[in-house]
Amino acid sequence: MKILVVLLFALLFFVNISAQAPRISNVSGSVKDEAGKVIAGASITLLSSRQSVLAATKTKVDGTFDLPQIAWGSYELLITAEGFGARRAAVNSPLSSGFEVILAPAALTDEVSVTAEFGTVTERDSTPQKVTVINEQNLQQRAKTVLAQAANEEAGVSLQRTSPTIGAIYVRGLTGNKVNTFIDGVRVSNTAARGGINTFFNLNDASNLRSIEILRGPNSSQFGSDAIGGSVQLNSSAPLFTAKIPEWHGSQSTNFNTADLGFGGNFKVTYGRPDFSVVFNVLGHRSNTLRTGQAIDTHAAVTRFLGLPSDIFDKRLSDTAFTNYGGLFRMVYAPKQSEQISVHYQRGQQDGGKRYDQTLGGDGNLIADLRNLMANFFYTRYEKFQAEWFDNIAATYSLNTQREERVNQGGNGNPNGAITHQYERTTTHGFQFQAAKNWTTRNTLVVGGDVYRDAVKAPAFAVNPVTQVVTITRPRVPNRATYLNAGIFVQDSFNAIPERLRIVGSARYSFASYRVRAENSPLVNGKRLWADDALCLGNATGRIGAVLTLTRGLNFSAHVSRGFRVPHITDLGTLGLTGSGFEVAAPDIANLNATLGSTADANAINTGLSVTQQAPEISLSYDFGLHLKRGRIDADLVYFSNSIKDNITKQTLILPSGAVGKLLGSEVITAQLPTGAVFVAAATNPVLVRANFDDALIRGLEQSLEIKISSRWSLRENFTYIYAQDVRTGFAPSIEGGTPAPNGSASLRYQVKRFWLEPYLTGALRNMRLSSLDLEDRRTGAVRTRSSIQNFFRNGATARGLISTGADGRFGTADDTLKNTNETLAQVQDRVLGVGVNSAPLFRAIPGYATINFRGGFHLSEKQELLFDFENLFDKNYRGISWGLDAPGRGLSLRYQLKF
Repeated sequence: MKILVVLLFALLFFVNISAQAPRISNVSGSVKDEAGKVIAGASITLLSSRQSVLAATKTKVDGTFDLPQIAWGSYELLITAEGFGARRAAVNSPLSSGFEVILAPAALTDEVSVTAEFGTVTERDSTPQKVTVINEQNLQQRAKTVLAQAANEEAGVSLQRTSPTIGAIYVRGLTGNKVNTFIDGVRVSNTAARGGINTFFNLNDASNLRSIEILRGPNSSQFGSDAIGGSVQLNSSAPLFTAKIPEWHGSQSTNFNTADLGFGGNFKVTYGRPDFSVVFNVLGHRSNTLRTGQAIDTHAAVTRFLGLPSDIFDKRLSDTAFTNYGGLFRMVYAPKQSEQISVHYQRGQQDGGKRYDQTLGGDGNLIADLRNLMANFFYTRYEKFQAEWFDNIAATYSLNTQREERVNQGGNGNPNGAITHQYERTTTHGFQFQAAKNWTTRNTLVVGGDVYRDAVKAPAFAVNPVTQVVTITRPRVPNRATYLNAGIFVQDSFNAIPERLRIVGSARYSFASYRVRAENSPLVNGKRLWADDALCLGNATGRIGAVLTLTRGLNFSAHVSRGFRVPHITDLGTLGLTGSGFEVAAPDIANLNATLGSTADANAINTGLSVTQQAPEISLSYDFGLHLKRGRIDADLVYFSNSIKDNITKQTLILPSGAVGKLLGSEVITAQLPTGAVFVAAATNPVLVRANFDDALIRGLEQSLEIKISSRWSLRENFTYIYAQDVRTGFAPSIEGGTPAPNGSASLRYQVKRFWLEPYLTGALRNMRLSSLDLEDRRTGAVRTRSSIQNFFRNGATARGLISTGADGRFGTADDTLKNTNETLAQVQDRVLGVGVNSAPLFRAIPGYATINFRGGFHLSEKQELLFDFENLFDKNYRGISWGLDAPGRGLSLRYQLKF
């Protein structure tokens, strides 16, 4: 840490003592429509790579514009005009004169990335790392209920949806803590994040954003730990300066969705003048109970444990309703033309959410609440252009708090089971510094560093529902655990042969420190709930890539990147119920002679490997791609290979015989197999523990095509194939979240200035490569045993009125029967599992699917637009891997937007 501080101060000192004459130039060009007619009065805005506004103007009568006195650097040019879609272009001063910009009624894709390379704005086809850019229009169309739905219909990425509220984005087959998230270049991922899900991602709302950029593949040299699969960059709405007089603008949007009877909207206002601008947005959305395809829930507890159809209660899923609300405030002030001060604050909250996969959608429990899910995110940034020796510098301070309270009652619906309350609040203070230097018109250097400190507040207790006695318990992660993430980096991009060969390279040294103190634990029966624990790690990463223009419009790219992920607070300290089951942490079982099982299920055998704290995961990735952009065709084909060494997996915990009755945190071990695998009442599968257990290899192909058939017709399609394997066994690796099936989409759009119509298809192939962790996961394989069937029969099913007493008139005896079939427990067990079978998953594969959909939009006036989307027209039932609920069935979505 001291080294990082010294280097940053040295960098600041060097900036202050070095001087040079200002290097400035003009940015000029013209704006026309597709017919070649000039567009007067179009708004022209010049933004930095960090989305700060540097200059603004409007096109003249002849459609031309001129932005004088622009410092050398890399910028984004944003062009907007009423009746046209926004257009973004990358410009590099001083080579930035004579642009001819063509505006169309709407832009299907964005061609510019502001995150693929730190401190620079690049055209997507000129950066060696592949990046997916989802523009504002596509965000509005796809994110109907939660933000993670924006990943649909894109190559290389897909949706992960654990529960109605919780979701994330897969990037090349990885998700959760193997993909980090940033807002405007500031890290929002923290080390208390869970493994295969992203609890707080959907607290970001599409109405706060102007785009999402997803960097596909590892890039730890820029973005630090957790960028094993890639990085998700959220670019918030930018308040824009005006050329001369102050201007007010705004928009109001409302939406309705029949699939979940959801409704909501947002109200956004912007104000700008030549030296000051602000944007303010408030939003709210209510999602009610969801109707899935064919009104079926494939993983419902009554189906899983009793073999009954899920609609015996209702055709809509209980426990799927929630309310989401929040807002955004962002201000930019320019005290001088060469300086910018930004202030950003946003808040998101979800109320009423539940883990449906732990209630009727999976385990059959009575309580699995997600209470007060809340995220507050603030940053302030100072940018200076023509900054002495550097062309620009930026310093950012951020404060990020994420809060949740999980309330659970296990036992497959046991009404007498303890009700656990686990409150968590993670507070992160961050600091970033970056400086960029354009050595020549062909070479740009960026240097910088960042420091993020996470601190967790996590009290926990359990309530006995019978006696109402409250007991202090061990929280999921130790209270007051702290984690420090820091690093310094350097990046250089070089046009080795102008318009022919571009090379980009970067390197980073990262440092991480974890600490838990036993003195922060309460005393329970004279003992601490956790022990002292600490970990310090350092790691160097790098990447290099090149883009070679083979001929006009045809590029070949190659990219090699080393990624890493340090073990998190969650990896090192989790003890409690998670998406995969009940987990323990290595320090909490240090005196139990624990070893690792060979798999993550009840079939695990003892490997003899002792349970120890984890080491970092290291990845090495190779990309090779072809990009054709000529005339009306824009096509991509990419092959990638990502090998992950020391993959942190979840394995079955093996204990010496005689473990029944011992405590794992607040949970009593209720059963033990002859192999040593143990069980607790909170989960149906064996207790799990994390370890560096295997090496994984993920390979795949990404293909996309866009053809502008005519001025009115355009065709888009994409396909992604991913194959993952454990290097040692060749089977599917035990990576949290699993590996998505090969999937794709296609659409045909007809568009004129006033309206557009688009039929589109989405689909995936059958997924048969499921790991032992996937098969045990209630969201995927949904294993059930005779014991778990008995627990649900006598607890959750009885509490919900599905069971009748027998002749003795008492519940919980052998003559109780299932009302729907008049079967006893023993008969239900034999029917569901088979005679003599003790355990089996509900599914050994995820079925393939294809959906047909139809959407469009109408401009009711220059400032009013109505969007509609008929989804899943044939009411197909489907779900993706590690989804905690099936996808929406047939439905209609409507969105009305008014601009003023």
